[in-house]
Amino acid sequence: MPTTLDPETALILIDLQYGITALPTVDSSDQVVARGARLADAFRAHKKLVVATQVAFSADGGDVITTRTAANGVKPSSPPDWGEFHGELKLGDGDIVVTKRGWNAFYGTDLDLELRRRKITGIVLAGISTSIGVESAARAANERGYELTVVTDAVTDTSERAHLNSLEVIFPRIAELATTEEVLTAIDNGH
Repeated sequence: MPTTLDPETALILIDLQYGITALPTVDSSDQVVARGARLADAFRAHKKLVVATQVAFSADGGDVITTRTAANGVKPSSPPDWGEFHGELKLGDGDIVVTKRGWNAFYGTDLDLELRRRKITGIVLAGISTSIGVESAARAANERGYELTVVTDAVTDTSERAHLNSLEVIFPRIAELATTEEVLTAIDNGH
């Protein structure tokens, strides 16, 4: 079945920043970044919104989740470029950057507000990590009634088991699944 995108669809790139893409992943993070960049270029060419999320914390680390079970592995003393986006994404003034303090791009941010003000009804998701940032955003988007597409070859994870669970069990229940090429074709064809 061909991929269908709402006329008002935004691309959301999850955590394609140096600190996250440096992690050992199931599929090449370089490929995920390259596919994210292709998607971003196409969205911009068709005058569609591009959003990039990043994980960042305050200098004192006071906003790092520190519950007994939290294991996000991020330390406030991360390298200086940890939160910087890959240059090939070409983020610019027309794009929106959302800084999050945890897994979910919607929680504690103005993402939903920014999308609703622009009358966005559909979201295409890509990025890292499939079972954490991408899945958290997908669940939150679904709960808010957005039409959702997850780009299966533009997501990856540090755990193959978790990656496959998201792709095979969770996402089919809340999103349409499509490859980068299928999304690009849908954009070019106006649907």
